[in-house]
Amino acid sequence: MLKWLHPYAEPERAYQVAVKLQFWFIGLALALVAVGTTWGLIFAPTDYQQGDSYRIIFVHVPSASMSMVAYMSMACAAFIGLVWKVKVADWAVASIAPVGAVLTLIALVTGATWGKPMWGTWWVWDARLTSELVLLFLYLGVISLYASFEDKVLAARAAGILAIVGVINIPIIKYSVDWWSSLHQPSTIKITEKSAMPSEMLIPLLLNIFGFGVLIIAISTIRFKAEVLARNSMRPWVRELAKAQGIK
Repeated sequence: MLKWLHPYAEPERAYQVAVKLQFWFIGLALALVAVGTTWGLIFAPTDYQQGDSYRIIFVHVPSASMSMVAYMSMACAAFIGLVWKVKVADWAVASIAPVGAVLTLIALVTGATWGKPMWGTWWVWDARLTSELVLLFLYLGVISLYASFEDKVLAARAAGILAIVGVINIPIIKYSVDWWSSLHQPSTIKITEKSAMPSEMLIPLLLNIFGFGVLIIAISTIRFKAEVLARNSMRPWVRELAKAQGIK
């Protein structure tokens, strides 16, 4: 690993960094999501084909896209934990997994809600929908493995292996609409091409995508702090911290 990362592998240092950054992440996430959601739900124009039902896109697309980003972040942390035996990376995996699972569930529910008026059904075994459902099961599998072993080193190893193996599902989710015939619409936002959305819709959508991304970091940071304290409860610095806060 890079030498500059070594100090942050120490639990106390990692905890201190999390404490310093969490409020910035929370503030930025709330600001982005508040502006993006208000703009998208109230001020964005009505779609000429889907009417106002399209507005669920301002929640569905950010949650779906960030569910994949969260999984990749979790898999990277799992790789670091397995290869370099960094405990804080294992704790990061345990912190991200529930957040990613909730985001994936939100993506599935909002997708079904959007699909009903557009497709006439809540669910179809479409490639995009099915692979997103598999993503939820992968998250739940990581959570279950981490909680199933009393030996947390063994638990982290098992959960980490599953997280890394599950990365193969991410390109399937991303490119499923291009590889197979699908009811699901193609990607709305294109990096190399002009977006199909007008700026009045695109800007609030991008704000919410970035906002959801920062929100993942904020919530995962809070969970990471709790994980660090739980795994180091007998360390002197944790006892001093508890004493300073009046906790016996």
